[in-house]
Amino acid sequence: MSVKYDQGVPDPATRTLDSVTGISKKGLPTGTVGVLGALVIGISTCAPAYTLTAAVGPAASEVGYQTPAIFLMGFIPMLLVALGYRALNSAMPDSGTSFTWATRAFGPWIGWMAGWGLIAATVLVLSNLAGIAVEFLFQSISIVVGDPSIADLAANKFINIAVCLAFMALATLISYRGMTSTKIFQYITVIFQMAVMVWFVVAMFVGAGNPANTQAKMPELSWFNPFEVSSFSAFAAGIAVSIFVYWGWDTVLTMGEETKPSKGRLSTESKAAMILVAILVVLYVGTATATVAFAGLGDGPTGLGNPDIIENVFAALAHPVMGPAAILLSLAILVSAMASINSTAISPARTLLAMSHYGALPASLKKVHPKYKSPHVALLLSSIVASVFYAVMRFISEDVLWDTITALGMMVCFYYGVTALASPWYFRKAAIREGFGSIMMKIVLPGLGGILLLIVFVKTTIDAMDPNAGSGSNIGGVGLVGIIGVTVLGLGVILMFVQARVAPDFFRGKRLTRTDATNDTSALQVFDDGLGS
Repeated sequence: MSVKYDQGVPDPATRTLDSVTGISKKGLPTGTVGVLGALVIGISTCAPAYTLTAAVGPAASEVGYQTPAIFLMGFIPMLLVALGYRALNSAMPDSGTSFTWATRAFGPWIGWMAGWGLIAATVLVLSNLAGIAVEFLFQSISIVVGDPSIADLAANKFINIAVCLAFMALATLISYRGMTSTKIFQYITVIFQMAVMVWFVVAMFVGAGNPANTQAKMPELSWFNPFEVSSFSAFAAGIAVSIFVYWGWDTVLTMGEETKPSKGRLSTESKAAMILVAILVVLYVGTATATVAFAGLGDGPTGLGNPDIIENVFAALAHPVMGPAAILLSLAILVSAMASINSTAISPARTLLAMSHYGALPASLKKVHPKYKSPHVALLLSSIVASVFYAVMRFISEDVLWDTITALGMMVCFYYGVTALASPWYFRKAAIREGFGSIMMKIVLPGLGGILLLIVFVKTTIDAMDPNAGSGSNIGGVGLVGIIGVTVLGLGVILMFVQARVAPDFFRGKRLTRTDATNDTSALQVFDDGLGS
């Protein structure tokens, strides 16, 4: 095996490309995705229609009328983290993102756990996405045929799991065929769901002003004041949920080796990521405000205080808000979840590919399909694990969607926090030489975002051990959400030590060296050992 080094900090326009074949050093096709394409895939991954129906209820249960404020506050650490991601991606464009950057900054052990946190979060959300898709499939069918009893089929565990596995298989097949096939599918679904969501939000604001809607309440400025949240525990729990709604934008950056070269200062994927974050904050805060205004916090059929609708708020609001057009909202959330299963699978597959490429995971995971140029082995593994996890959770938890979202928020806070802190540590010397602007954008702001997220992670992990956390599901008096979070991280630690025994070179710093921006001469290490075979 030979090791090649690219000297100097890499130019974002060059990537890790083979100029002759047009294939990245990891076997991925290059120059296939532009800014608009990356933006569409990013929106699809974040899946606004799915995300909001699953998150508004849990957020409102924690912070009440301050739900818009908590969604706005969740944007702040996301923005700070985005600055760190942008800086790291410009210096080290790599499909491994969090794993690669944390390894370069902090060393192999922390880097491995950052990669594991990303993989775990995506597996959790893949299972949740499929669960939402199942519910809205049966709801859509019931609306079309005019038989409400059909919607109840989603409550049957065996039918639910069988249809969920079918959704996972279909989405995996689309992703298996490569990024170009994925991009075309995403364009169609994103345009549809965004149009319906704008219609739905406007209709909720109009409905909130209808005197016949006795549950409604006109928006107040206090709804945007985070200091009116009742306690720090409620604030931390709300932030974890709000971070979940923004989570997924970083999938755009995992495509750095597949995007078209940029003519400007920022890379193609960095431009798409920054535009995406701006779109999300406007849409999410607006939707949260409209939902609270229309539904109120009561425990009526459509109230956000009703525990029966908390996992899936829009299912209860669709007909009251949109009338006969409710079918469009159901279909929008269905295709949103389906498209997000497809696009979300991009992130763990490419992280697994990168970890395998650098020797942090078994070599079999780095195989790229010879025809479709997709990391098919890593993709199939992600989908299988997510399917098994959902099937098990469906039998353990009565409110599996709520509990997995809360656990997901914990995982996201963990690996986002570690990744954000990688920026100030990696650039700590170079930024000082570059001046005040670099110090703020590469050190201070990302560092603040990372610290905030890790504080939220620790607080929510402790609180999640309470048997009343999340949906209230518990095992032996310990909250199921806490058990999920600790078990998932603990499994990562175990697998890390096993891999260190089996293939120690990565953990000895021989495959990806710890360094900083001033002396990084091997940011694009290439291993000539049959990649893509």
